[in-house]
Amino acid sequence: MRYSQAQKTPANYVNPLLGTATLWNAKDAGFVPTKRVWGAEVFPGSSVPNAMVQLTPVTQFHSGSGYQYEDTVIYGFSHTSKGHWNLCYIPLLPATGTISADDYKSTFSHTRESAHPGYYQVYLNRYGVNAELTSTLRCAFHKYTFKTGQSKKLIADLSMSNERVRSWNISQEGEDVFTGFQQAGEKMYFYAVANHKIKNIDSVKSNAKVVPVVNFNDAGKPLEIRIGFSFVSIKNAKENLEKEMLGKSFEQVRKEAEDTWNNLLSKIKVTGGTERQKGLFYSCLYRSFLWPALRSDINGDFTDISGQVVNKGFNYYTEPSLWDDYRNKLILLGLLSPKVTNDVIKSLIDKGEKRGFMPTFFHGDHASAFIAGSYLRGLRDYDVKSAYNLLLRNATVEGGTRPYITEFNTRGYIAELEVEHPVTTTVTKAAVTKTLEYSYDDYAVALLAKELKDTANYRMLMSKTSNYKNVFDPATGFMRGRLANGDWVKNFKPDYPYFEYMYREANAWQSTFFAPHDPKGLVALYPGKAAFEQKLDSLFTVPWKGYEAENFSGFIGQYCQGNQPDHSTPFMYYFVNKQEKSQVILDSIMNHFYDMGKDKLAYAGMDDAGEMSSWYVFNAMGFYPFSPADPKYIVSVPIFNRIDFKLDGTNSGFTILKKNSGKKISNISYAGQKINGYFIDDKVLKKGQTLIITTQ
Repeated sequence: MRYSQAQKTPANYVNPLLGTATLWNAKDAGFVPTKRVWGAEVFPGSSVPNAMVQLTPVTQFHSGSGYQYEDTVIYGFSHTSKGHWNLCYIPLLPATGTISADDYKSTFSHTRESAHPGYYQVYLNRYGVNAELTSTLRCAFHKYTFKTGQSKKLIADLSMSNERVRSWNISQEGEDVFTGFQQAGEKMYFYAVANHKIKNIDSVKSNAKVVPVVNFNDAGKPLEIRIGFSFVSIKNAKENLEKEMLGKSFEQVRKEAEDTWNNLLSKIKVTGGTERQKGLFYSCLYRSFLWPALRSDINGDFTDISGQVVNKGFNYYTEPSLWDDYRNKLILLGLLSPKVTNDVIKSLIDKGEKRGFMPTFFHGDHASAFIAGSYLRGLRDYDVKSAYNLLLRNATVEGGTRPYITEFNTRGYIAELEVEHPVTTTVTKAAVTKTLEYSYDDYAVALLAKELKDTANYRMLMSKTSNYKNVFDPATGFMRGRLANGDWVKNFKPDYPYFEYMYREANAWQSTFFAPHDPKGLVALYPGKAAFEQKLDSLFTVPWKGYEAENFSGFIGQYCQGNQPDHSTPFMYYFVNKQEKSQVILDSIMNHFYDMGKDKLAYAGMDDAGEMSSWYVFNAMGFYPFSPADPKYIVSVPIFNRIDFKLDGTNSGFTILKKNSGKKISNISYAGQKINGYFIDDKVLKKGQTLIITTQ
């Protein structure tokens, strides 16, 4: 796609600093904060899509991505980041003059900081150094412009990361090369080539630690350091550098990174809407493609979970944040980057075959929905039978991915414990959430069983998909903790949030409406559609009572946009014939919760590896994977007048047109044919025609 000089490219709309700020205002947070409130927790530095390297500033260790917009100092530029409390490996910082092991950080100002897809720049006040960063899939390029006559140093505090560092090493290998590794949660190797000769590598020491310092001879030009990385060996890190970056200029690497982003972001072209909405859209689309992260080298080598170096001919990736991003981000990944998605599934299978169970992330068993949904959408470049057998073991065998699975399968729900005085941090079984999630996970595996013609297991799995009803208390209208004897948990406050008692990072309001595989069955638990609608109205109108708890922020009544459990709930009005009420909520969320705070740089809550961002992308386009295991989408009113969507690896795509500006959908058609109801199948949408959403 070509752009005129006057026309913005999609990358020009992206602001990598969006999501780096914190919520402090009570109105934004939903309560009076006594400490900083998470506001996306993303990194602003350089990366290309789903890369091994995320080259980004660290303003404080052990805090989200390592960067908080309100901070005023930088400790280094690290090479891995996710937006959770991990990674931040191999931090490096240019320096000059006298430094100490306990004090080398530099102040900086946002007035001398800039970020763009594939590029980050900041001026380090303490050292008078302008730092510029860019990257490739497996390599980082540091460019440091010092003041004339200043000594040139590079601080490599390898004792620091967002995880416990177990060991590290750095050594000089030639007149301009240094190599080493850092062993934290993973072992990351590096091979670095500078454009200045290295004087030596010495260190500064304190009682607490030793900090290596690389000293360079002055070459009368900016210090440039090209670094290759590997999770296998220094030799592979060198090969990655030689094949991806060595011999290229900084500007060349930066342009290639920007072109890579434009090629991806240009697969969706939006017309209409405001400049703010386009900025939010492309920034969220950008955020959706930074994780999972690559872990295999350019030659295909990777270190598997047993610690063996293997090569299986595919790109090996980290596990997705499945509890979060199975809901939407992984579907978006499949639509725009199917090869990456296939390889992510191959990586999960590889881990599963070695563990005996398909891995998951955090809670639930949502590789089931990811893999079933991907397979049913036509992504099939992996051993589906191996994947299916692993998912079947998850659903039936105790001791694996699903705690209390035998109890769920035999009792029909997971029994909770009676706690006399539970608090937010009380840890028991999160039994209600597990019951709800396992019911959905079984549905996802059942869809795969049906596709693979395993009728017996299909019937077995489907028989458990209604287990969610066993924790519904008709007297209160909530999903509620239930004891082993069938009684309800007595100390029940539906508005009180828990991390792991009855509910997982939610309260009863936020958990009650989760049955994406059976929304009509959920509605039928109430005396009638009017009663259900009234309950749903109350979700969005009963005020949050000021509870302060991590992961809870950004409220519409009891609805919490700042965390994932109720992200499909706004659509539940569709199932009582009140689609327009859903649209009011969807529009309110998109209007208020993605550029919050005094700097307009905070989300309502953690982005969680792109889930929050993908939620915006889908809803801004007017279709959403309400049940991600099902190969279909629920249609809503897009915020843009036209969306042109190009499918990866093809010359075709589809177009979405919005007619009129109302919130009530009066007609949906595809290729001139009326669609009954509000869902469109994935295979229909991909036929290369136009979806027209008419409103009144």
